[in-house]
Amino acid sequence: MPDVNSSPFHLPAPKDVQETWIDAVMATPGTNVPRAALEAIVPFIIRPKEMLKDPAPDGTRQVKSDRLRKVRTDAGEVLVAIVDMHGIGGAVWEHNERISATWRSVVDPAGAKNGTRTISRVRPWSRLTEGGEEKVLAALESRVANREHLIANIDAAVHALQARDGFRSYDLREDLILNGQVEPCMHVPQQFLLDEGPPEDIDGNPSYPDSYWGWMAVRGNNRTRYRHEIFEVTSSEVVTGVPFRKLGQDRDGLAVNPSYWLAQYSELLNAEYQTATENDEPVGRAHRAARVAIVESHLVIGTPTPQRLFRIVQGSNRRDHVHPPLEFAPNDRSRALGRSVLGAYTAGGVLDDEIADVLTGLAPITDLPDVPEGASVSALRDIRSMRLLIELFPTKAQSERRQLIQSALGEPPPYKMQLSDVNRRVRAWSALTSESYPNPWNPRVAEVFKRTSANDGVELTGRPLADLLATAESDDEAFEELLAYRAPHWLAAFDLIDADRGSLAGQKLDDEGAKADRVRRSIANSVNAMRNNRITAIALLREIADAMDQGDRPPLQIGDDGMPTANRATRAWFNRTFSKESGTRSYRKRAATDGIMSGEPISPASDAQVASTSAQASPNGTDQAGGATDAGESDTQALARLRREFERHILMLAEGVSELPEQLEDMSERAKAAGLDHAIGAQEANEWTLTVTRMLAQLRKIPEAIMSIGSLE
Repeated sequence: MPDVNSSPFHLPAPKDVQETWIDAVMATPGTNVPRAALEAIVPFIIRPKEMLKDPAPDGTRQVKSDRLRKVRTDAGEVLVAIVDMHGIGGAVWEHNERISATWRSVVDPAGAKNGTRTISRVRPWSRLTEGGEEKVLAALESRVANREHLIANIDAAVHALQARDGFRSYDLREDLILNGQVEPCMHVPQQFLLDEGPPEDIDGNPSYPDSYWGWMAVRGNNRTRYRHEIFEVTSSEVVTGVPFRKLGQDRDGLAVNPSYWLAQYSELLNAEYQTATENDEPVGRAHRAARVAIVESHLVIGTPTPQRLFRIVQGSNRRDHVHPPLEFAPNDRSRALGRSVLGAYTAGGVLDDEIADVLTGLAPITDLPDVPEGASVSALRDIRSMRLLIELFPTKAQSERRQLIQSALGEPPPYKMQLSDVNRRVRAWSALTSESYPNPWNPRVAEVFKRTSANDGVELTGRPLADLLATAESDDEAFEELLAYRAPHWLAAFDLIDADRGSLAGQKLDDEGAKADRVRRSIANSVNAMRNNRITAIALLREIADAMDQGDRPPLQIGDDGMPTANRATRAWFNRTFSKESGTRSYRKRAATDGIMSGEPISPASDAQVASTSAQASPNGTDQAGGATDAGESDTQALARLRREFERHILMLAEGVSELPEQLEDMSERAKAAGLDHAIGAQEANEWTLTVTRMLAQLRKIPEAIMSIGSLE
C-alpha cells in the first residue's frame, strides 16, 4: 500500500533512466526477454534506478538480487523481477483459465461461428539471428486480424471475468480502494501482430502501429481489471492507446506512447487529487485510485525454456483453479486440472511439446502427428479426445506417467484411489474434449468410469472412428468403445442428455413440451438404454457424426427402420426412444457386462452365452440375482459369483442413493405447490432419519473391509 501524498501518481522516469534500467535488466544473468518488451513496460516502473546495483568497473549495471525471484511450476521455471509499478500498468489476459470456456478454441476443427470468438493462438516469441538461426526468447506472440479485433478480444476477456466474479465473499474493488493491492500480480510480455496493416494518415504515414506489446496478467487478472476500473481506463486502452479526450485534451485519436499518455494522465490525476483535498471532498476518481497508485508486480524477464513459457506461466496460477479459493466454473476448473497434468508430462520429458500444445488447446488438431489428410470434423475431434483419455489414464506399463500425474494432482497411489479421484480425472478429460466442440458441456457427463480405470489405466483398440461406426452392429468391442468413450460426450454436445439433472422444475425444456423432458436419470442409465437398443443407438451415433461433419447441424431422430427421419432429435425423443426403464439392466445379464463403464472396453457376452451359463448351473439352480446354491461349486466359482453379487449390490445402492436428494427436493417442491408447510410428518421424518443413520453406521465399516481383502498392487 503506497504512502499517499499530495501527488500520489508518479510520472514515467526520464528517458535516460529508462534506458539505464533496460540495459541493466538485459545484463542480468538469466534474462532473455526481448528488449522491445522492456521498452513497453519501463514507463510504468516507479523509481527504476532504485532496483539496480551500483555500476561495475566496466560501467554495466544489473538488477539487485533481492529484486529477483525464480518461480517454478510443473512445466518449468521463470525468472521474475519484483518491481513497483504504476497501478494503471498491465492488462487483463484473454488466456486466463478461469474464462477459458468463453472462447471458441483453436482445437475446434469446425471453427468459430454464430458470433463466437476464437481465442488467438499463442506461440513462443522468436526471431531469426544474423546467421539465419531461430532464437526463442522469454515472451509470447499472437496474431490477430486487426486492431479492432485485438481490442474486442481484450474487452471480451474483461466482460467474461465480470460474469464470473459473483462468488467472491468480499468486494474486491472496494478492498483495493480502501487498502490498496496486497498480493502482487504476475505479468508476462506478449506481442500482438496485426495481419491487416494500419491505414495511412494524410501524410502517408501509418495511423497506428502494426503491432503492440502488452504485459498480460497471468496472476491477478481481477485485481488488474478492478484497478483499471478505478482509474477509469480499460485494459485494451493500456495496450493499444488511450483516447486524447481521457487525457483532458479536446481532440480525437489515441495516444499510443505510454511515456506520453501516462505522464499526461498522472498529471491530470494529481491535479484532481489536490483540488479534491483542498476542497475537503475526497470522493473523486483520484482519491479512489490513490491506494493503488503504486503496486508491487512480478515481471517475467527470463526462462531457460522459452519455448515452454506459455505453459510455465499458466501453471503459476493453475493450482488456484485446481484447488480454487473462489467458485470457478466446472469447465474452467477441470481444464486447468488437465493442463496441469500435461504440463507435468512435458516438463518430465514424456510428452512432446507439439502434442501437448494440441491437447491443451493451443494448436489445431491437424498439428498432431499421423493425422490423416482430409480427416472429417468428427474424426479430428475423436483423435484428440482419445489421446487425452489415454494421457489422463496411463496404464501400469507407463510408470513414469503414473508418477507424474499422481504428483501433479496430489493423488494417493492408484490402488488407493477413490471414485472421487477417478471422476476428477474424468472431468478433466471431458472438459478438455469439449474445447473441440461449439459449446462446452458439464464435464460430469463423463462420470461413468469405475475406480479400476485409474488403477489399470485405459487401453483403446486404436481403431479409427469411421471403422468403429461401420462395424458396431456386429462387433461388440467396437460398440462398447463407442458407448463408453463417445456416447456421453456426443449426446451432451447436442443437448440430448445433461449431467446436471437438478430439480425437475429447473430442467431445460425442449420443443416437444415440458412433461416429455422432465425425466430424472443418470448418464449410466442413458448409456445402458442405448446398449439395450443397439440398432437405434448405432444409427444415432452415426447421425451425430454426420451432423458434426455437416457444420454441427442438429442431429435427426432415428426411425423404426434405423434411418434418420426429417425431425430433429430432442431430449424428449431420446427419453422415449431410450427410456429410463430400458436403461436398467437385468441382474442376470449384468454379469456378462461387468467391465462396461469401467474404462476398459470388453466384448460382452451375448444372450446366448448368458443362457448357456445359466444352463450350466447346478440342479439346485440359481436365484434371480445369480446366487448359486450348488453344493458342488468350486471355491473359484463361488468367489466369481460372490464378486458379481457384491458389485451388483454396490451398483444398486449407488444408483438408489443418488436419487435420494432429488426425491427429497421433489417432495419439497410438490408440497409447496400444494400449499403445504411440510412434505412429511414429524414421525415419518424421525423414522427415515433413524433408518438412514443406521445404514450409515453399517456403511462406514465397508470401505476398510474391502481394502482388507484387496490386492495392494
